[in-house]
Amino acid sequence: MPNPLYIAFDIETVKEFPDGDDWREHRPLGIACAAAYSEHLSHKSVTWCSTTPEGIADQMTPEDLQIMVAQLCNISARGFTIVTWNGLGFDFDVLAEESGMLAKCRELALDHVDMMFQLFTNKGYALGLSTAAAGMDTTGKTEGMDGGQAVQRWADGCREEVLDYCVQDVRATYELAVKCQEIKVLNWRSRANRPQTLFMPDGWLTVGQAMRAPLPNTEWMTDPIPRSNFTAWLTGPGNPMPTGETTAEKQSTTEARIDDDSKADREPARDPGHNPNTQQDES
Repeated sequence: MPNPLYIAFDIETVKEFPDGDDWREHRPLGIACAAAYSEHLSHKSVTWCSTTPEGIADQMTPEDLQIMVAQLCNISARGFTIVTWNGLGFDFDVLAEESGMLAKCRELALDHVDMMFQLFTNKGYALGLSTAAAGMDTTGKTEGMDGGQAVQRWADGCREEVLDYCVQDVRATYELAVKCQEIKVLNWRSRANRPQTLFMPDGWLTVGQAMRAPLPNTEWMTDPIPRSNFTAWLTGPGNPMPTGETTAEKQSTTEARIDDDSKADREPARDPGHNPNTQQDES
């Protein structure tokens, strides 16, 4: 079976929050910009941001975010599989709030591959993307910048620099997804430098499929992360816990900003309920 047509997606937020805090306590975070990357795109990378007559805006407007959501639905309908690192627990949750399009973001989240969530459903803990990329010897993070610094650089007016950083994020996400899909394993080293492996005989699963996995054994953990930290936002009035058998809506003709200068990387895993730069793994 041929590998899926992956396209990696990531957002950068306007607001930062103290290390270790539950990010939800600081919402709304605002979306500064977003990016997508795939070797199957003619320009490989796509970036989104709002603009004013003076240049790139401080944050994306609800209208522009709604256009972006529609484009993501269209990309999915064209046969691409959106892939993220903790997109379920952060990116699509934030996007649903900022765009006001909960139903569509819910469908996108269920139909996409969240590599970190699949690892979490198997192991019971979160992991940073940079750790996973290092373990698989794929493109790593942008040196000298993390998510918190990106927020500050955006506030300082260095908008193109942050857009490049976001493109780095999605290229790293894409390369990791493709390599793991090809060999059906994800390797990394724990904080105690012990080798760890996630075996994936069926390759990457969509969130809807990964949600059906039984809860892992977390008795050895002092403070395990509940699965609801990732999935709670999917439910709401009139929305029972989804089964994952949904299809992203087919629409959108609006052009996105194209960026040929593709670079590569992404910040550590966003642990939903904690700072995006933290991670939890076996010692």
